[in-house]
Amino acid sequence: TKMTKTTGLSEDIVWNCKILLKERDVVLKLMNKCEDISNKLTKQVTRITRDGGCGWNIEQPSILNHSLKLKPYQKIGLNWLALLYKHGLNGILADEMGLGKTIQAIAFLAYLYQEGNRGPHLIVVPASTLDNWIREVNLWCPELNVLFYYGSQEDRKHLRVDIHNKVVDFNVIVTTYNSAISSSEDRGLFRRLKLNYAIFDEGHMLKNMSSVRYQHLMTINAKNRLLLTGTPVQNNLLELMSLLNFVMPHMFSSSTSEIRRMFSSKTKSAEEQSIYEKERIAHAKQIIKPFILRRVKDEVLKQLPPKKDLIELCAMSEKQEQLYFALLNRLKRTINSNEKNSDMGNAMMQLRKMANHPLLHRQYYTNDKLRTMSALMLKEPTHCDANPDLIFEDMTVMTDFELHVLCKQYSHISDFMLDMDQILDSGKFRALERILSDLKDKGDRVVLFSQFTMMLDILEVFLKHWQHRYIRLDGKTQISERIHLIDEFNTDMGIFVFLLSTKAGGLGINLTSANVVILHDIDCNPYNDKQAEDRCHRVGQTREVQVIKLISKGTIEETMLKISQQKLKLEQDMTAAESG
Repeated sequence: TKMTKTTGLSEDIVWNCKILLKERDVVLKLMNKCEDISNKLTKQVTRITRDGGCGWNIEQPSILNHSLKLKPYQKIGLNWLALLYKHGLNGILADEMGLGKTIQAIAFLAYLYQEGNRGPHLIVVPASTLDNWIREVNLWCPELNVLFYYGSQEDRKHLRVDIHNKVVDFNVIVTTYNSAISSSEDRGLFRRLKLNYAIFDEGHMLKNMSSVRYQHLMTINAKNRLLLTGTPVQNNLLELMSLLNFVMPHMFSSSTSEIRRMFSSKTKSAEEQSIYEKERIAHAKQIIKPFILRRVKDEVLKQLPPKKDLIELCAMSEKQEQLYFALLNRLKRTINSNEKNSDMGNAMMQLRKMANHPLLHRQYYTNDKLRTMSALMLKEPTHCDANPDLIFEDMTVMTDFELHVLCKQYSHISDFMLDMDQILDSGKFRALERILSDLKDKGDRVVLFSQFTMMLDILEVFLKHWQHRYIRLDGKTQISERIHLIDEFNTDMGIFVFLLSTKAGGLGINLTSANVVILHDIDCNPYNDKQAEDRCHRVGQTREVQVIKLISKGTIEETMLKISQQKLKLEQDMTAAESG
C-alpha cells in the first residue's frame, strides 16, 4: 500500500497500534471512574485508617461475643466495609494472612444485623476452612442464625427443600465452593435466593475469569459482594482485574476484553521492567485503590514476633545426583525430538520429584526384579488365580516407594523391601536430620510441609526412624478429623512435628504452638507457600518464627525459587505506598 511504501510501516503495525490505543483509552476511562470514586471516599477512608481510630463511626457491634474484642485494625476494617456498603460499592478485604479477615467479615455481618439488614447472606469457603468458619461464627456471633449448606447430594437436596418451604430460619448460609456449584440444582438455589451479601473466602480462587467456576459463581444472586484474600496478586495483573470484575461487574464487565489484553502479559522483575510495564502497574494501582483494603502484619501487629526466612541449599546425595542428571538428559532428548512439547509440564514435575527424593521414581525395582515379584505374588492367597502379566503391568507404573510398601504387605515378596539406607538417601533428608535434631534440642516445634502426598509417606518413615513424634494431615483427612488433629497438636507439647500437605494444610489452620515452618519442597505459586508459613506466623504467636525452605542445589528448584521471588516482587510493587 501507499502507506507501507512511504513510511515503511506495515498495516499490521498500524492496526496493532490502533488496538493498543483503544485498550489504553478504555483503561483510562476506567481509571477516571475509579478516581472519581476514590476522591469521594478518600477523606472518609483517611479518617478511618490513619487517625488512630478517632474517625471510627462504628464500634464493636453489641451482638458480638462480649468476652472477645476486635483489635484496632479490625475495627478499621469493619468501618471500611461499612463505608463501602453505605456508598453501594463492593470490595476486597486483602489483609495479609493471619490478620483475622474471617473475624472482620463476621463483625460486618453483625453490624448489618444491628442496622436491620438480617440477610439472607451467603459465605462461600474452601472445604478446608469450613470447620474454622463454623467455629468462628459460633464463637464470635452466636446470635446469627447460620445454615451450613454442604454434605452429600442427598443432604443438600433435603436442605434445598427446607429452604424452598421456608421451614428453616437463617440469616447466613455458609457453603463450600464445590457445594455451591456442584450441580444445576445447587446453582439454581443460589440464583433464586435473593441474597443481600455474598462473601467469598480465599477469593483468589476467582482469579481466572475464563474458568467454569468463575462463570458459575458470577450467577449468584446477591446485591453486594465481598472477597477475602490474603494474596490478591499471585501471577499477573490480570488475575487482580478478574477479582475486581467479580466484585464490581457493572463497572468492569463491559471492558473485560480490553482488560484481558492490557494486563495479561507476565510482569517482569523491577530491574527488567520497561516504562510501559511500570505504567501498567501504576494503572492497576489507580484502578484498585477504592476497592481494596490491605494491611500487612508488620504495619498493624507491632507486637507480633519477627519471622526469619532461611534458604537451605541441599546438595543431592551422590546416587540422587546421578539419577537427576540422567533423567534431565533423557527428558532433553525427548523434548528435542519430533515429539510434541506438550509434555514440558510433566518433564518439570519429573525433575521436581527427583530433586526431592529418588523413591518418587522407579529406579531400584528393575523390570527383571518385577517379573520375579509378579511370579511370587501368585503364592499369595489373594492372588493365586491372578494373571502374572497383569500384576507385572500394574507394578511397572508404581514408584520405588509404592513397590517397597507393597513388599511390606505381602510376605512372599518381603525380601525385596528397600533398605533403610535407600529410604534415607536424599540430600534433603541429610539436611533435615541435622535441622530437626538442632530444633528438638532447643525445644522448638515444627510444621513440616510437602506438595506431594507420597513424599509425606516417605517423611513418615524418616520421622519414625529418627524417633520424632508427629501427627499428619493431608487432603484425605476428613473435615471432622482436622479440628481434632489441630487441637491435639496445640495442646500436646510432646508432639514435635505436624506433617502437612501444602494444599490441605495451607488454609484455615492455626498452629501458633509451633514456631518453625519447614517447606520440604516449594510450590510453583509462592502464595501457597506463604499461606503455609502463616499457619504459625499469625495472631497468638509469642516466639520468633523461622521459615526454612529446602532447595535441592543445582536443580529446577533453584529456578522455581527465582521465579517465586519475582512474583512476590509484583505484589510489593502493587501494594507499595501510594506515593510510590
